[in-house]
Amino acid sequence: MLAKLSIKNVALIDLAEISFSEGLNVLSGETGAGKSVILDSVNFVLGAKAERTMIRYGETECMVKAEFIVEENSKAVQVLRELDIDSDGEIIISRKFTDAGKSSIKINGNTVTVSMLRSVTDHLVDVHGQSEHFYLLKESNQLRTLDEVIGEELKEYKHKLCEKLNSLKEINEQISLLGGNEQERNRRIELLKYQIDEITLADLKEGEEDELLLKRAKINNLEKIISALRETANLFSSDRGVLDGIRTARRSISSISTLDTEYSNLLDRIESLSMDADDIAQSLFDACDCLYFDENEMQEVENRLDLIHTLKRKYGANEREIFKYLETISNEYELLSDCEGKYEQLTSKKDKTEKNIYSICLEITKIRKLRGAEFCERVTNELKTLNINSAKFEIEFNDYSLSDVSKANTNGLDDIRFLFSANAGEPLKPLGKIISGGEMSRFMLAIKTQFSALNEISSYIFDEIDAGISGKTAKVVGEKFAQIAKNTQIIAVSHLAQIAVMSDKEFLIEKYEATEKTHTKVLELNHQEKLKEIVRLLGGSEKDDFAVKHAEELIRQADEYKRSIS
Repeated sequence: MLAKLSIKNVALIDLAEISFSEGLNVLSGETGAGKSVILDSVNFVLGAKAERTMIRYGETECMVKAEFIVEENSKAVQVLRELDIDSDGEIIISRKFTDAGKSSIKINGNTVTVSMLRSVTDHLVDVHGQSEHFYLLKESNQLRTLDEVIGEELKEYKHKLCEKLNSLKEINEQISLLGGNEQERNRRIELLKYQIDEITLADLKEGEEDELLLKRAKINNLEKIISALRETANLFSSDRGVLDGIRTARRSISSISTLDTEYSNLLDRIESLSMDADDIAQSLFDACDCLYFDENEMQEVENRLDLIHTLKRKYGANEREIFKYLETISNEYELLSDCEGKYEQLTSKKDKTEKNIYSICLEITKIRKLRGAEFCERVTNELKTLNINSAKFEIEFNDYSLSDVSKANTNGLDDIRFLFSANAGEPLKPLGKIISGGEMSRFMLAIKTQFSALNEISSYIFDEIDAGISGKTAKVVGEKFAQIAKNTQIIAVSHLAQIAVMSDKEFLIEKYEATEKTHTKVLELNHQEKLKEIVRLLGGSEKDDFAVKHAEELIRQADEYKRSIS
């Protein structure tokens, strides 16, 4: 149970401490007094998304602390142990949030993340607000609700289904590698053969493109090259050119070469230079003689470059990638060309797996229909106790066949919808199309009553579940709260006297102004104060003797009813 809630700087609350009791706790007050702030604070400390707007104006941070008392062997304590957090049944959660957007969360003094927090609080509190009405009206959420009711019985089947779905996925991937069905495979083989032939016949060589680009550059600059070679050759061989200069130098040094070894060495070097210069000059003339424009060669280079460009565009950014792609498709071609047996083997395995999946889905559906019918009967009986005497509630299942296995997921193949009728003679229709606000409140209460018997949630919080009801029905809802509260703590926000009188502890939420600021305070009411609040909820005045006596009688009847069910 939620034993204590401490709130600091949340919206209009600067500081509040609320000590809840076992049984039924009712929060009432004028509209706008701040009841929603209490519930927002609870949601915040349970792990809901934090918003800067919840911080009280003028403050830099807010804080909420919740103290729970649960059984030492409860699921919440088990989760804490998995998180290496000690607990003897007492769980203290504190959460701070700053205007800079920073959040800190601690459980029993240990810092945790939001996801870790939720893994614990999911087993502590079930908060029912108006939004949950809309949640259940969506058919996509109705299957999830039914499975929550069934619980562990489906776990083994869903685990098997998950394994088979993974196996089917792997088989389909393997078949895909084999080209799918025979027609698709043959198309793939033809494409691969075309690509292999195109690359192979090109007889591409690594580095060939660079060589061709260089060759094209030489052809395009042929005139410039010939001019440079001729000019250089002439500089070597012309009168007073390089060769003449070297010869003259050799004759001059030769005349003194015998006088010193240094001069002799210089002569050797000049002679060597003379030989190199002769060779260079001859090479320049030979290079000039070999150069000429060949239009056919030019066309061959361009055609070859175009072919390489086409191959690169199709198969890779360079020769290395093209060769790698050729290796890959060659292996695939070899596999596909000789995979008839493998394909038949995988197809047979796929058929068997699909039949297994279908069989598991049928078992899941069988359990859902059986437990769903029991659930509908229990909810219908609850609705009758909640003054919907002609209520009818059923779950409609879609039909499916083996051919639908491709649509299966980890929940199976079921599509369901909740059907409801509140009045005798009226046909069952989808829940969202016919149910009124008051009927929806009672329907949700009937659902929650069933859940309270199935899970280990220690506290239920109801935010104005009494919307749209009054009179005799309100009395019945109040009695239902009292029944549930025998075993599970309830914290309920209500505007109805018929519910407030059933409370084991009553709180009044009030708003007031002080020091030019608006504040919200939470008051725990004693018996006399509770009587006064019941009178207010009835629309009377404490000066009205009839209203006071009416309130006293309602409280007396409520106490008598609670004693009768204890």
